[in-house]
Amino acid sequence: MKKNKPKYKAIIEGAVQVIAENGYHASKVSTIAKKSGVADGTIYLYFKNKEDILISVFKEKMGQFIQEIAKATEKENDVQSKLLTLIQLHFEQLAVDHHLAIVTQLELRQSDPKIRAQINDVLKVYLDVIDSILEEGMEKKLFRNDLHVPLMRQMIFGTLDETVTNWVMKNQKFDLVRLAPDVHKLLMNGLKSEG
Repeated sequence: MKKNKPKYKAIIEGAVQVIAENGYHASKVSTIAKKSGVADGTIYLYFKNKEDILISVFKEKMGQFIQEIAKATEKENDVQSKLLTLIQLHFEQLAVDHHLAIVTQLELRQSDPKIRAQINDVLKVYLDVIDSILEEGMEKKLFRNDLHVPLMRQMIFGTLDETVTNWVMKNQKFDLVRLAPDVHKLLMNGLKSEG
């Protein structure tokens, strides 16, 4: 399988750096090849075009990111810990790879609807993790029973997403990971059952 080959992984890593540094539209396949340490033609053994590279970057990188979050939240025993773990890992994983943060927060938003549709398929798994936390919280009567799950999911994802975007736009001038407890507290206050 191509995805397990070192050159495929090298191209993904090179693409993240090139797109983060130059922007998607200004990034050339030849520059990605050079950064990845492969010949220009080698790129086309693994990817159809630059659009395919961007989609693959998201699927590979965010796929791993989402898997780690899903596994870590499953290990937690209570809903509050699950939500905190999700927030911390979301921030940690993007804080350690600022190139990836730039690509996910800025470049993917400028992509065409076709690309966004494929990205949304990957994101759906992440949104399902958020839904399961919300549903468990309601079931255990820790969260309000009148929560509108799709709206709340968007509020949680939107809060995390906007916090990371702000961090990227401010050139990582503050400690993103240290914000996790405050974001958790804010969200918990909105979710908590009054009983």
